[in-house]
Amino acid sequence: MTKRIILSIFTGAVLVLASCNKFLDITPKGFTIPEKFGDYEKLLNNLSLSRAVSAYPNYLTDDVQAGLTNDVSKSAGFNRYPAFKQRLYRFDGGQIMDMGAQDSQWEPSYQHIYVYNTVINNIMDVTDATDKEKRRVRAEALVGRAFEYLLLVNLYAKHYDPATAATDYGVPMVLSEDINVPYERVSVAAVYDQIKKDLDMATPDLAEKVPNNFHPLKSVGFAFLSRMYLYMGDYEKALLNANEALKRNATLIDYKNYVNIEGTTFGRVCLPADSTGFPNADLNPESVWVRLGSSSNGTIHGEVYAPDDLIATYATDLAPGATDMRFQLFFCHGSSKFGSGSSVKFPGRELWAPYIEFNTGLSSPEVILIAAECEARIGDKNKALAHLNTLRNMRIKGNQPVSAATKDDALRIVLDERRRELRFIGASRLIDLKRLNRDPRFAKTVTHKHESETWTLAPNDNRYILPVPPRVLSMNPGIPQYER
Repeated sequence: MTKRIILSIFTGAVLVLASCNKFLDITPKGFTIPEKFGDYEKLLNNLSLSRAVSAYPNYLTDDVQAGLTNDVSKSAGFNRYPAFKQRLYRFDGGQIMDMGAQDSQWEPSYQHIYVYNTVINNIMDVTDATDKEKRRVRAEALVGRAFEYLLLVNLYAKHYDPATAATDYGVPMVLSEDINVPYERVSVAAVYDQIKKDLDMATPDLAEKVPNNFHPLKSVGFAFLSRMYLYMGDYEKALLNANEALKRNATLIDYKNYVNIEGTTFGRVCLPADSTGFPNADLNPESVWVRLGSSSNGTIHGEVYAPDDLIATYATDLAPGATDMRFQLFFCHGSSKFGSGSSVKFPGRELWAPYIEFNTGLSSPEVILIAAECEARIGDKNKALAHLNTLRNMRIKGNQPVSAATKDDALRIVLDERRRELRFIGASRLIDLKRLNRDPRFAKTVTHKHESETWTLAPNDNRYILPVPPRVLSMNPGIPQYER
């Protein structure tokens, strides 16, 4: 029975994914709402829910340099990129995906939302668990749904602006597992209101201890709220929640302990004594709550080089003779060797190739950076620098404490540090570009080059906004769109 229930619910998720009003009266065959507490737990334990964040939005950012046509690093060759990645890299207007192609962010997100809705709306009706147990499971589903919506609204809509959020298009809001209920594309403000409502409801019921970090514990609620309020520009509340999260988990691992091994792919970053690999997200003590790259386009290992602009960032604020281990460990410098064959050489270029499954959910380094940014903006400059130095001591060999004459100077250092720390992890850089472009001090025109061609993307251009996928639009032509 349990297997049938789980299969039925994921079948239902696929139908919701299609989001076609003319198909909403089709009920999935064999669909059954779970009746046992354990069945709901199994739904949330399904690892497909953790495959939540696509890496392809990085192709819109200033962190990416495409390889040459027929590049020596084959996966980085521009001609080998699928068409939608080439379109993103060129900053093409209009649609990104081909008709009928799956969008590896939009569609899995709505599949996951369907499952979370099933849990949220029905778990309290089961009779074989305590009220506390049921509220805990509901809280986990509320956090999952909020995560999906925060990601969706920041990729497929304008960035939150308190002056326009009530009228800017957000994303379709689906809060029911009933596929017959129609939905609409609600405002950015309405999406954020729902995210906040979900998190406020969830946080008191989250557990203090969980069996693994795929489950959200109480600190996740505070960490999540700190991210949400940062995106909203509410730095006072972001700082308050970041501090609460850091009381519960401020763990960092020391990157200075790791080295590279040539001729290895996964495991090329490891401890020298016994070749123990750098910990993936689920084993990394820095992980507050684990989400992984999506099952398709979840990473871009070996696909892109670092542009000069990003390379220069790793040298900024670096003491003489110091080494930023994030740059040293996670990039291949002028050559690569991943197997038993000969080395591939690309002199003067830096290939992104960590081959580590990083956490795309919530982590202590991100929360530290949120606290540092908020202190630099509205609080104590020295506290901002203290947060930075705590992080940098675990990332930089030969680190010397950074200093800043003013809060603006400290803020610039924090934002550079954020770029270095969160590079290529989920869609972090794209979201940061969108939010920082609203501030003239940090607005930036992104430039992409490929051989003799150059393309630019101006601050606040609508091409920063991912379009609703064409196969969703083909069945729902009435969805309002951004012109891009």
